[in-house]
Amino acid sequence: MGHLQYLIACGFVLILYIQQGTSISCFMCNSHEDSNCMNDFPPDKYKVDCPGSNYILCRKIKQVIDFDVNGLKAETRVIRSCGYYNKSHTNQCYQRSGFGGRQEVCACQTDYCNTHTTLIVPIFLILALLATLKIFH
Repeated sequence: MGHLQYLIACGFVLILYIQQGTSISCFMCNSHEDSNCMNDFPPDKYKVDCPGSNYILCRKIKQVIDFDVNGLKAETRVIRSCGYYNKSHTNQCYQRSGFGGRQEVCACQTDYCNTHTTLIVPIFLILALLATLKIFH
């Protein structure tokens, strides 16, 4: 494949992947208020268009309180929300822990991506890349 064809293929895939609009859509809920938020795929009623262009990602936070401490009962919570700039942890998860508890925070940048913990590349992006390479090869 020539250099120009490669650039055209990459540009085509990039155009397919660019999202329309200035904001992202995410699930927004807290399992402390509704246990359905803990489902891998929460109910559609929690889908929101994040307000404003500051929100560029979705977050899912899983908090585990191992035992009663500081007036908090032992429990597991899931919090899903819109998020803003997170340079070091976008499209990945990280863990934090301390006395009596721990949390896992996942951040992603596609609409409604804050469902289950596994972050996957949109299948259409992979198919578009393969089709483009096939066309120009």
